[in-house]
Amino acid sequence: MIRIKLRVLENLIWVILAALIIVNAVITPCFFTYRNLLNILYHSAVLGFLIIAESLCLITGNFDLSIESSVAFAPAIGVLMMMRWLPGFNPIVAIVLTLVVGGTIGLVNGILISRFEINPFLQTLSFLIILRGLTYKLIPMSIFNLPKAFIFLGSARVFFNIPVAVLVMLAGVLLLHLMLTRTVFGRYLIAIGGNERGSFISGINTKKVITLVFVISGVLAAFAGILAVGRQQSITNAMGEGLVFMAFAGAVMGGVSLNGGAGTALGMLGGVLVLGVIDNSLTMLGVDAFMVYATKGLLIFVAIILDNSKIKLRERILFNEELKKVSRRAEHSNLT
Repeated sequence: MIRIKLRVLENLIWVILAALIIVNAVITPCFFTYRNLLNILYHSAVLGFLIIAESLCLITGNFDLSIESSVAFAPAIGVLMMMRWLPGFNPIVAIVLTLVVGGTIGLVNGILISRFEINPFLQTLSFLIILRGLTYKLIPMSIFNLPKAFIFLGSARVFFNIPVAVLVMLAGVLLLHLMLTRTVFGRYLIAIGGNERGSFISGINTKKVITLVFVISGVLAAFAGILAVGRQQSITNAMGEGLVFMAFAGAVMGGVSLNGGAGTALGMLGGVLVLGVIDNSLTMLGVDAFMVYATKGLLIFVAIILDNSKIKLRERILFNEELKKVSRRAEHSNLT
């Protein structure tokens, strides 16, 4: 029985998602249609990669605010290379360059945080502001008519009209699941988040692992930027603004602990879908834009409360189970 309770608690996000789908199927016109469900997945792809990036940092007990600006800054470099600085620059090489830029941002963050012990909030916040300012300077106006190869991942569709971006996001979740459950690196992440000092004493190069996590976070943010550029088939300097808070909310709602050391790929996917469904339903119901903004703030608050409540509820379940065991042993001892 205790295993069932703990399993339900760990997968609470899917219970919430099922409830949201049922409610919206009743109150939201045209919600439960193939086209709209596909649209939810499509518009969740960018946020999905940001949630994965933020989740990896949170699992190690850190967080990365700079991913919001990396979404715009990294692809901006690739786009400018193709369209302004070196016209005719290969789009595929531009994609690689975009990922390298994202990884470099993550590398600098990781080194300063892990080796120089700079507070991750202050470090990544400073990069969020710096990179956004540079993006405004580099791209004062939107840039259109981008090469098809550069926007392919974010704009192309395949069989049954499924966007390539959706397939890429699902593949990313699968790879993340394999990394967290089947690799030594994944176990290191959980261990460091649970007890960084103990992990270091046991022989794990914690600084190297944390630095690598920030590199991965930067690459994922840059890749999310490529998908965003493809989806709107242009690049703007405001791209990605406000998404870091939704990434944070989605990660925590999906079961990634604010205290580090816990998180699953399946939970992260659940967090992505819950936010996607909420955003879609608010839009289809014609809710005022200011109320949508307020609702997103409420989601962050709910994520924090949910994380705290789950920890306390799990502790209570385990405590009650331990009491039952002690009681049974006492009864057995009295009988004998």
